[in-house]
Amino acid sequence: MSDLPRRAVTRSAKLATLPLGFAGRAALGLGKRLGGKSAELVAQEVQQRTAEQIFKVLGELKGGAMKLGQALSIFEAALPQEVVAPYRATLTKLQDAAPPLPVSTVHKVLTEQLGDDWRENFLSFDDQPTAAASIGQVHKAVWHDGREVAVKIQYPGAGKALLGDFAQLARLGKLFGVLLPGLDMKSVLSELRERVAEELDYFREAEAQHAFALEFDGDPDFHVPDVVAANEMVLVSEWMDGTPLSRVITEGTKEQRDRAGLLFVRFLFSSPARVGMLHADPHPGNFRMLANGKLGVLDFGAVNRLPDGYPKVFGPLMRIFNQGDMNAVVAGLRKEGFIRPDVDVDADALRAFLAPYVEPTAVEEFTFSREWLQAQVASVTDLRPTNVVRQLNLPVSYVLIHRVHAAGVGVLCQLGTTARFRDEVIRWVPGFSDDPDDEPLAIGG
Repeated sequence: MSDLPRRAVTRSAKLATLPLGFAGRAALGLGKRLGGKSAELVAQEVQQRTAEQIFKVLGELKGGAMKLGQALSIFEAALPQEVVAPYRATLTKLQDAAPPLPVSTVHKVLTEQLGDDWRENFLSFDDQPTAAASIGQVHKAVWHDGREVAVKIQYPGAGKALLGDFAQLARLGKLFGVLLPGLDMKSVLSELRERVAEELDYFREAEAQHAFALEFDGDPDFHVPDVVAANEMVLVSEWMDGTPLSRVITEGTKEQRDRAGLLFVRFLFSSPARVGMLHADPHPGNFRMLANGKLGVLDFGAVNRLPDGYPKVFGPLMRIFNQGDMNAVVAGLRKEGFIRPDVDVDADALRAFLAPYVEPTAVEEFTFSREWLQAQVASVTDLRPTNVVRQLNLPVSYVLIHRVHAAGVGVLCQLGTTARFRDEVIRWVPGFSDDPDDEPLAIGG
């Protein structure tokens, strides 16, 4: 636990370096202006240094700060590579190398949650964790009825640390406004705090996982291990073997990577229609390719509850984008709150920003690649006030959806998948293939 600064005073002090540091740089900027540098150049330098400081501190903290950083990943295209690259590296290190809890602490949590006789629930229990994440770790065990199970145990104090981060981050709204002036940061933080509180609730996670397991039971494409038992800080699920998606990315054949990517997209697009929920943490570590060819899915702590399926405006907007009517797209985005009333955006710049999300739906078959994504991102990477990414808002109802889409595109590019993605959108996203004559008025009105 050495890299999780949990004491409130430590975390507060670390977050407090942000505004103080920014104030100092703003003063430095004023001095340079007096020295003859242009105001725009000074503003850009201050913004870049502010970004560097924000991402440095976010990367050093787990918990709420890390969740915020993940949610803001959609806006990384607005920031220079040299700013976000160290931040991404820090996040990856945190995710991949979380230190395990001492065995004595694991046993203490199990005793508190399951009672002094907790061992009677298991025929065997492996004290060494098989996986670790930002708020908990997983142990392999054998349940008393002989089933192999995964036992997820929440870090003691993780909840307090997570929510404490948000109390601090809420004070930094103006600072983020320097980088992303079109974003309603207060609402985004509020929404993320609610979602993080849900992730800490293992009862709620168990409910979501069980709903997915029931819906996909016997499915030809997917497997979700069912819940065996749950408590506030302990979640016991059926064990699932398989090849992690991260290994498919690095070692899989082209055929295996194509299959994995297609199933990955099918799962994300079909879930809102089938379960009324969207898996909101599409990290490669949460997916496995099973020996029978199915995609196995883990970790339902972060889900977006969409009882009516995907937002109805999604399909028509994607179709209209593909038809080239950017005026209708702008009107639709403005109506949904992505563009605030006092903001004017450049339609061509907006098209370039949206292309990675919509372009794969315009053709019968599409290949994702790192090179394609880099070319897309290159068109919107600057810190000028006119950068379209910095002018966009993220309505709270879309925070998790965009986190999923942004992360999903990244995973598909890592896989290098070639597949008929358009078919999946036609099948699962309402309005994408409807009669186009009916929609523009409804969107723009």
